[in-house]
Amino acid sequence: MNTNDDAARHREKMQKRKDVQDKEVASKTVEKGVLAVNTGPGKGKSTAAFGLALRALGHGKRVVVVQFIKGAWVTGERAALERFDDLVEWHTMGEGFTWETQDRSKDIAACARAWEVAQAALKRDDVALVVLDELNIALRYDYLPLEQVLEDLKTRPGMQHVVITGRNAKPALVDAADLVTEMTLVKHHFSAGVKAQAGFEF
Repeated sequence: MNTNDDAARHREKMQKRKDVQDKEVASKTVEKGVLAVNTGPGKGKSTAAFGLALRALGHGKRVVVVQFIKGAWVTGERAALERFDDLVEWHTMGEGFTWETQDRSKDIAACARAWEVAQAALKRDDVALVVLDELNIALRYDYLPLEQVLEDLKTRPGMQHVVITGRNAKPALVDAADLVTEMTLVKHHFSAGVKAQAGFEF
């Protein structure tokens, strides 16, 4: 086996791949605010959204987080991101998961309050990223009017990015989104009796 020939073939192959990739990247010229939806039964939907928030903060951009459903429990992501207190606004608006509250009217009222906060953020030109955590759950149980949510998302500032999390995203929201990622559950440690742990689950 000729090592030099192998290296030359590899370089040629990678150069061809780079040329294709460069051409593909160069063909994308549109700049706009992206509507992203993280859904599916797998772990990591909110975690991925907060990763986007961290990325935006790294570029000095303003971020607003609105948490639906989830109650005011302490999470590592909130503690970390709030260190950027000049750029982050964090609103935990839920009463807890629906199986905890068992009070539909209370959940609807909490979601309505949360959406008012979200609406305000979706009108602000100075906010680069809005994270609507577990909004899909609120929509799934019809705690918010889907048509209003879609309209408010559509009329937001042109360069504002939004990421929405939660299982069972509504088909109309999926259709409206620019980016949809479905987290697929392959294996979960909970089924082996491993409890939720600080620094990994929250």
